[in-house]
Amino acid sequence: MASIDLPRSPNVFHPEKPSAVGSRNSLAQDYRDQQKEVNQLLEEETNKVLHHMNAKLPAEVLQRLDVMGGVKEKLYNYFNQNYQNMFNRYMVTAEDEMVKKVRGFVDREEMKVLNRYTPKEIATLLDEVGGADKFNTGEIEKSMVNMYGHLQGHIQRGVNDLETLTNSLLRQKTDVGAFVRGENAYSIVKCAFKDNIYKPKTVTDVKLSVNILDAELISPIFQYQATVEYLIKDLLSKHYMDEIDKEIEKIKDERIDQGLEEMSDGEIIFARMNKVKDHASDDVDNPKSKRYDVIAKELMDRINNLRAEIDPATFDQLNIRENLKKIIDIENIRNRGFNTAINSLTSILDTSKMGYQFIENLKNARELILREYDDTNAALLPDERYQIRLRYYDQQQLLEERKAYEVMIRSFETEVEHLWDVLTTRYEDSKFLTRVTDFNDLAKIYKKKIRKNIKEKNGDPLYEDIAKVWDEISFVKPAETEVEKMNRTFIFEKDKLRKKLVIMRDKLKNMYDYQYPVERRVMEERLAFLEKEFNKFDYLINPFHLQPGLLLDVDITSIKRKKATLDGMANVLNEFLHGVSKGFQDAAFASFSRRRSTVRADIAQTFGSNEDDPKAGEPVGRSAYLDMLNDEPAPALAEPVSAPAPVKAPARGRQAKEKTAKAGVVDSGRGRRGKAPAARGKKGLKEI
Repeated sequence: MASIDLPRSPNVFHPEKPSAVGSRNSLAQDYRDQQKEVNQLLEEETNKVLHHMNAKLPAEVLQRLDVMGGVKEKLYNYFNQNYQNMFNRYMVTAEDEMVKKVRGFVDREEMKVLNRYTPKEIATLLDEVGGADKFNTGEIEKSMVNMYGHLQGHIQRGVNDLETLTNSLLRQKTDVGAFVRGENAYSIVKCAFKDNIYKPKTVTDVKLSVNILDAELISPIFQYQATVEYLIKDLLSKHYMDEIDKEIEKIKDERIDQGLEEMSDGEIIFARMNKVKDHASDDVDNPKSKRYDVIAKELMDRINNLRAEIDPATFDQLNIRENLKKIIDIENIRNRGFNTAINSLTSILDTSKMGYQFIENLKNARELILREYDDTNAALLPDERYQIRLRYYDQQQLLEERKAYEVMIRSFETEVEHLWDVLTTRYEDSKFLTRVTDFNDLAKIYKKKIRKNIKEKNGDPLYEDIAKVWDEISFVKPAETEVEKMNRTFIFEKDKLRKKLVIMRDKLKNMYDYQYPVERRVMEERLAFLEKEFNKFDYLINPFHLQPGLLLDVDITSIKRKKATLDGMANVLNEFLHGVSKGFQDAAFASFSRRRSTVRADIAQTFGSNEDDPKAGEPVGRSAYLDMLNDEPAPALAEPVSAPAPVKAPARGRQAKEKTAKAGVVDSGRGRRGKAPAARGKKGLKEI
């Protein structure tokens, strides 16, 4: 049959013409009588239904069913209508697709013959590269992924808004829990809510600092000044760790295959430590050292102290070190992590309608400064605003920050102590020509009488002779251990300074009352300045509490009854932390797998004793319990339940044990090698 004889089905509609749209007949049927086959199928199905109805329904019901006509005719018509609709449409669709394929094949062959002046290989190549029925779906797939990603982001953002607002309503206040959700609370270094200086009753200021450690970053961050050698060694270290993990997994599988207990967490750690020497080495000068198995020592020597920039005077594109650096730069290892964090933060702010007018990206310093408004004068800014500082710290930077923080604390102590001395001296001078002003004056008057009448009689030391360890400002500070020396909190020093400032303000008020001489005004100005600067300093983050990683420092000002910026920034931060940080990971839970104790043979639920084990001494009554379940049907639910009589089972032999094994109860624990419990006997399950 030539292809011209095949009707082009999309253009032909006929109920009887073969392979036409809506046709009952098909060219694929050939000599078969379709109507006869359908009639035979419908007759059989109708007779089955009628036979079932006649067997199940009473006679009076069957008579009433036939009042309006025969059931057989109704069933026959019902089956016929639905079967014809489904079967014919399916067959016509299948034939239509087949005809299209054949017609397309014929057209392609004719085109090959017609293109006489075009080599056949080029025509085939062009047809494979692209044609009317072929196109590259890569861009469309990317668009679909982007659309679904944006949709998921909008849904997640809406859920975050709803969750934050619900938590705020339930709490009836704004606190840290409503600001940062529980799964990210561990990363908070400092969060403080305080009233605004200019509008304390209506506006609140929020300080939030989040520290994302190096180990928690999805994309690691490196300083711009990091050497190429450091980057390569970091890649090698990760490669070695991956190889060690693969070897540990093999050891675990071998132990399970041998039927041994799984390795504990301590054993896994020690096994990893022992495997380190198989990949790494401390022998730096030996070219055959294991540390140079992946990259030769000669190449590592070429890039020694090579940083992000090469002096143009010594730059040569054909040198080995320049090409090694180019490989690292192409992979963008140096900038990938920090750029990812910036893109994530700015894109979330844009999509969350949290716009910003000022951004300064200090790329080489690994610092981002972002403000909603360019102006920095708090008195002129609106009550809803925010500013973000994103900074990456390594260990060396933190050490310098800690030194500066400690120097600043000592400087405040010096300045406050100096004002304390000036105020104390002025207070003592103000007591001129007055007999008793405070307790110390009264104690001096009765000093001799106390010594003569009390202390000498009792033999007790005088008050002046006892060492004064309490300064009456703060409690005695305990001695520092290595923990306090390495992680200074300065809480004691800050509390002492704060109390001194309060005491000096009260003393000024009591000393001068409603008088305002020049001495009082000068000391009050100095006191106000120190209080203001100390509050600013106390608002900062203590670098002794930071660890190497990414620091996100957010300052928010929001109206108490509105909280628009607070709610919006809460969603931004939670989404940013989810996209940048892997979160806290407990190694014990991350590496947890089902223990071998759940699939051991000694606790497997196999009823009866093991003949091969001389120590096994199971009771005989339990050995036949499974056989009873498989062989005897359970009582019907309608029957009253009575206590079962004791079963006297014969001794369990090898045949009974094989029967139990065939029943499927080999190992109830679903471990790596254990099997799922098999079904109990078919008869028993049907009855149950």
